[in-house]
Amino acid sequence: MSIWPRVLITGADGQVGRALLTSFAGSAEVIGCNRASLDLANADQIRKKVRAVAPDIIVNAGAYTAVDHAESERDLSFAINGRAPGILAEEAQRASALLIHYSTDYVFNGSKKGPWVEDDATDPLSVYGASKLAGEEAIRNVGGRHLIFRTSWVYAPEGKNFVLTMLRLGRERDSLNVVDDQVGAPTTAGELARATHAIATGILEKKFGADRTLSGVYHMTCSGSVSWCGFARAIFKRAHKLLGDKTPKVNPIATSDYPTLAKRPHNSVLSNDKLQRTFNMRLAPWQSALDEVLAAIAAYPRP
Repeated sequence: MSIWPRVLITGADGQVGRALLTSFAGSAEVIGCNRASLDLANADQIRKKVRAVAPDIIVNAGAYTAVDHAESERDLSFAINGRAPGILAEEAQRASALLIHYSTDYVFNGSKKGPWVEDDATDPLSVYGASKLAGEEAIRNVGGRHLIFRTSWVYAPEGKNFVLTMLRLGRERDSLNVVDDQVGAPTTAGELARATHAIATGILEKKFGADRTLSGVYHMTCSGSVSWCGFARAIFKRAHKLLGDKTPKVNPIATSDYPTLAKRPHNSVLSNDKLQRTFNMRLAPWQSALDEVLAAIAAYPRP
């Protein structure tokens, strides 16, 4: 019988899921589930899977993340982002397991001048944001041992994300227009997974005090902030070799000049003070996290 904790990870083939598999490897018995093995829109599948695995920790890295498509796929978005977390919370409580769930900056409307704190009033602008907020509320309504980590602008060396899109467009074009009036904290899947692993194992080892007093919402992003335009310029500045020594020009534009189906918050900066106070955890600055991802991409170049 294994003395390691048993960890069930949903969305295991996504950006955060893959990073979590790496972080927990060697310190836990990890069971990763992708969409083929666990459809989060299917309540019965969720219950059967959790009961079969009997985990000590459930990390819900699965989500409906197609922000614009969610506007026309509301039911599916709410099934995966809104209802599934509540079912996971029920099963976690039944198994006396810790549930860790990721939420988003999109639960806020972006109108605040400074960084958002956990107790600020939520007001999502999109179906995606509303569905993620519904997931938070479903978990809180169940209770039990849970951590909800709100994060933002997630990317990794693989998958579909802003960094890889910029690198592709940077090879194809000499000039790009990028929104400059939306500000947030680009956050790597690797930093999220590192912090999640440290906090989860620390809780099991009773490093932070009584479990139930820790339950709640925490903001978890890389430190610092930048606009999408500034982020694109930073990518190109650091990725000379990946782009064949070219540096495309990045032209700042307003959100109104780049209309999308879903509205995005202008200010997505989240305060991480509560995370640091409670768990003594701070993620890397977004610049050094970006350097790490670009190094990983360079080590395994794409065709």
